[in-house]
Amino acid sequence: MPLPESFTDPIQAGVGVSARNFRKAVDRNRIKRLLRECYRLNKLPLHERILQSKKNIAVFFLYIGKELPEYTLLDEKMKAVITKLELLLV
Repeated sequence: MPLPESFTDPIQAGVGVSARNFRKAVDRNRIKRLLRECYRLNKLPLHERILQSKKNIAVFFLYIGKELPEYTLLDEKMKAVITKLELLLV
């Protein structure tokens, strides 16, 4: 499906959590909020790299752990993932 002409953001990001591992919607929603916040705070280098390369990408972060994560762990892992994505765009 082609993107609309008014689309200006070079990156689309989504987050997901398995309902099988987290039965309560409250837990799933909390994890998704944490993932979105980690992405929001760490996305700038990735956005700059994408703008330089004149590409568009879509990423989806899926939490597959079995326990509720700590924010510090998610932040650390998000930084590592974004660094790897930056290297792929070289």
